[in-house]
Amino acid sequence: MARRTKEDAQVTRHRILDAAEQVFEAQGVARTSLQQVAATAGVTRGAIYWHFKDKAELFSAMMDRVLLPCEWAVDDADHIEDEHPDPLSAVAALALAPLEQLSGDARLRRVFTIAMHFTEYTDEMSAVQHRCQEGIAGYVDEMARLLRQAMRQGLLSPQMDDHTQATALFALVDGLMHNWTRMPSAFDLMAVARTGVDTFLRGLPRPAA
Repeated sequence: MARRTKEDAQVTRHRILDAAEQVFEAQGVARTSLQQVAATAGVTRGAIYWHFKDKAELFSAMMDRVLLPCEWAVDDADHIEDEHPDPLSAVAALALAPLEQLSGDARLRRVFTIAMHFTEYTDEMSAVQHRCQEGIAGYVDEMARLLRQAMRQGLLSPQMDDHTQATALFALVDGLMHNWTRMPSAFDLMAVARTGVDTFLRGLPRPAA
C-alpha cells in the first residue's frame, strides 16, 4: 500500500508539472497562479503545496525535468582531452547539437520557450538563472577548447582569440534558438543553422601562407 501511495504521489507530481508547463507557456510565469495550475492539473491547491512550497520551487522542478539545450550538447560531447582528429567538424557538431535537440524534443522546446520568453528572473528565480548561465559558460568553454585544438593543428591562425570566437559562435546559436522558439514557422531551423555555422567557421582566420 505504501508503495502504491508513493507511486500515486509521483503521478500527481508529474501531472502538476505538466499542467505548469501548459499554463506557464500560455500566459507566462508571473501571471500564473498556483490555483490556475491546480485547476489545469485537476488537483486541489493543497496538493500543489504538498509537493512544492511555492511557485519558484514548482518552476525549478519543471526545469529539472529537462537538460537545457547547451547542457545537453556539452553532456553529449566527446570529452577526450587528446587532440580531436577533426576539431572544426567537432565544433560544427557542437554548435548544431542544441538546435537539433531543441527541434526534436517537444518538452524541451516548451520548457526552453517558457524559460526564455515567459519568465521574469526575479530573486526567487535566481537559481534557475544561475543554472542557465553555468550551462552557457560550459558550452562556450567546450567550443573554445576545440578551437584551440584546431589552432594547434595549424587549421586556424595561432593569433586567434579562441574564447572570443566561441562566444561569437554561441551568439549565433543563441539567436537562432530565441528566434525560432518565438516563431517556429518563420524559418527551417536546421537548414538556416547549418548554413550559418558553416559560414561562420569558414570565416575564421587561417594561418598566414
